[in-house]
Amino acid sequence: MIKSSLIISTYNWPQALELVLISVKCQHVLPIEVIIADDGSTNETKELIETFKADFPVPLIHVWHEDQGFNKSMILNKAIIKSKGDYIIQSDGDCILHASFVKDHLSFLKKNQYLFGSRVNIQANHLKRLFSEKQIKFNPFSKGIKKRTRALYFPFLSRFYKVQNNFSKKFRGCNTSFFKSDCIAVNGYNEDITGWGREDSELMLRLHNNGVKTRRLRYRGIVFHIWHTEKSKDRFELNDKIEQKVINESLTWCENGINKYII
Repeated sequence: MIKSSLIISTYNWPQALELVLISVKCQHVLPIEVIIADDGSTNETKELIETFKADFPVPLIHVWHEDQGFNKSMILNKAIIKSKGDYIIQSDGDCILHASFVKDHLSFLKKNQYLFGSRVNIQANHLKRLFSEKQIKFNPFSKGIKKRTRALYFPFLSRFYKVQNNFSKKFRGCNTSFFKSDCIAVNGYNEDITGWGREDSELMLRLHNNGVKTRRLRYRGIVFHIWHTEKSKDRFELNDKIEQKVINESLTWCENGINKYII
């Protein structure tokens, strides 16, 4: 049986991470471990994770580095290398997981293929209630969400979504999974990408260029994204140029990637 590692990226929002970790504990199928890829949070996040470790159903590992700005690519590479699973399931510390999230990703895993699922947005006006009630369960009729059809859990319909050769604009890095070996084969995340934007899609485009296909987990593998103010996009144009080079030159490898952490 394939061993999976769930990697959750976070930065200085323990209030949201708490709900995410509660949703992990409620998964119908668990990974062999959960790794928090922490891009430099303060001790408040560390203390939260330590509290959860006491009765967490699988090993809960905190991979942290100092805060030097938005370095999500770097912390994800460090977390992937630390992982013991053959298969990486990935989400963010502001995304509450549907109870079948891990199960659904594992149900559709296939060699030379990565998966991506839907993201339902939780609205700003619902956050007070969300955090006070520690709400982790939603359905298409729940208050405080939009794009309600994305919250439909209907496994039968998911079968009609087929494997695709090309990258989808519907891809979101907060809901994806892939084989660790496929990621390492293209040298993982590109650490030249700093600041918000393109770190996830640039990796997936290199996977495509290396012969990896994709499948969308529609009506399964759902996450509920907690509203927050937008992050600075001051690096977006530079990051976009890196991604465009991958597209134009059909690149599979990045020089500044995960191989520096392989012992």
